[in-house]
Amino acid sequence: RLLSVLRRRCDIAGKRLSGPGLAAEGRVLRAVLYVYHSRLLRHRPYLALQQVEQCLKRLWKMNLVGSLETLVELIPKKNASEAHAECLVPSQPMLETVALKVLGGCKLILRLLDCCCKAFLLSVKHLCSEEFILLNTVASGLLSRLWFVIQYRCVLQTLMSLYSALWTMLHLVSETQQTPYIKGFTFPSDIGDFLGVNVSSEAKKQKAKMLTTKKSTSWMKKLFPAMPEAVSKVGKKRKSETCTSSMKNQSIPCPMDIGETVV
Repeated sequence: RLLSVLRRRCDIAGKRLSGPGLAAEGRVLRAVLYVYHSRLLRHRPYLALQQVEQCLKRLWKMNLVGSLETLVELIPKKNASEAHAECLVPSQPMLETVALKVLGGCKLILRLLDCCCKAFLLSVKHLCSEEFILLNTVASGLLSRLWFVIQYRCVLQTLMSLYSALWTMLHLVSETQQTPYIKGFTFPSDIGDFLGVNVSSEAKKQKAKMLTTKKSTSWMKKLFPAMPEAVSKVGKKRKSETCTSSMKNQSIPCPMDIGETVV
């Protein structure tokens, strides 16, 4: 029963880590940093974006998905376990290695979420001051999507539930035959104490910060002010056919740069 639970949680964690959302946002983030590298070396939102990219890079470098796939291959399937009274289980060194990577991955994802929140607030702040409009607009959308992908797909919560299954299996295997591989470190029984924060409350705080910042500054209204009242009333009264015919006859004005002040 424990082996089947461990296999299922490894599969779920691997799918959520290797999903298209995180990979796509990481590629966009690297492209943005590459484009603005020579222009914004000392710009604060750019430096905050670099910290986000560093966390993502470390998360991929640790190859947590590959370790989970290797562990799944070592877990016997249901047919094999039901056919024999005894079955092979993953060794203690293998379980310790994967458990250590899961702990490190949880710490990295917590740091990644924190960096996303700080970089988003900085981008909105500089956007309100009409500084580097294009970069900060792209960065704020990218960071909010990346934060949402991690929270919506419950990546951190999945890894935490995986660690609880790993710790139970590691405890049983070490009781049978002790062959410790990682020495000088005691694996915590509760991953929440190891992380030091309440994940759900921390996510709610970050979400509240991002939402209140967007509402209080109302940067969209500053960049794109509303049309005059007379123009809006005339536009509402027109029918769709009349609008299309009049637009064809009128000359289209040149688009104005977003960074310039609109009278």
